[in-house]
Amino acid sequence: MPNLNKVFLIGHIVRDPEIRYTPSGTAVLDFTIATNTHRKDQDDEVYFAAVTAFGSQAEAIAKYTKKGDPIFIEGRLKRDVWENKEGKKQEKTKIILNNFQFLKGKKGAQENPEFEDQDEEIPF
Repeated sequence: MPNLNKVFLIGHIVRDPEIRYTPSGTAVLDFTIATNTHRKDQDDEVYFAAVTAFGSQAEAIAKYTKKGDPIFIEGRLKRDVWENKEGKKQEKTKIILNNFQFLKGKKGAQENPEFEDQDEEIPF
């Protein structure tokens, strides 16, 4: 039977991202996004998803986002299992990021003409 492990979410970043680096220099970013489900005549249900990004993706998200920013993520589910200080087994399901997209303008877009709208006619 075929399997598929793919997750697509749009949500808001829960807290300012804090990047770290492995001893070999690889950037790692663990962050959480909040998503919600709107239901007619009911309170919204809020879900929190833990996400891990690596390399240049981790650096870009850390540089250009802050708490509350919207983001689209695409990734795969991964289950982490470990023992806590008391020797009890702990588990956490998270998303390993494969791709993402910022859902608002980049910081500094107003000061950088590269991101400003061009008044030239489009030739097609």
